[in-house]
Amino acid sequence: MTLVEIRFRLQAPLSSAQLKTLSDFSNTYGLRRFQVTEDGNVLQFEYDASRLRQTQVAHVLREARIPVSEQLT
Repeated sequence: MTLVEIRFRLQAPLSSAQLKTLSDFSNTYGLRRFQVTEDGNVLQFEYDASRLRQTQVAHVLREARIPVSEQLT
């Protein structure tokens, strides 16, 4: 297992339903713990890079209707 962190800027703060969605599917897709910054503008994820690529992480988040825009470095 190769754990990598990735950060995305959010288009809007997450609702409680979106936070629940993140917690429900996180381990299913190899996405592990996540954190939203205090101001609600950035979502940080830890994921298993041996199972997923960065583009797949972004795709899964968008499919779950998580309003990510750009990936941050």
